[in-house]
Amino acid sequence: QVQLAESGGGLVQPGGSLRLSCAASGFTFSSAAMSWYRQAPGKERELVAGISSTGGITTYADSVKGRFTISRDNAKNTAYLQMNSLKPDDTAVYYCKVNNRRDYWGQGTQVTVSS
Repeated sequence: QVQLAESGGGLVQPGGSLRLSCAASGFTFSSAAMSWYRQAPGKERELVAGISSTGGITTYADSVKGRFTISRDNAKNTAYLQMNSLKPDDTAVYYCKVNNRRDYWGQGTQVTVSS
């Protein structure tokens, strides 16, 4: 079965960095586009970044362009989200998602940006 497991979240000061990982199994990872979403308290879940199956195409929400970088390692079945210059508004639970006939989500990892 499809499984996604996020890791790498935590508490960081404004201006700091974190690298999130999404370990995938149960499907052909190298053939699937992957996405990162986030959900802040009281807000709807929003798309943060997406990456094509080969990694050749990436997309970003305007709010994270220039600060976040999505990448993937198809040999390790893992997607990443490098987050730099973090702001308090980036505080949220971060999820990875894949569409394999239907959407599958991981359990999420909490990112808190606070001094």
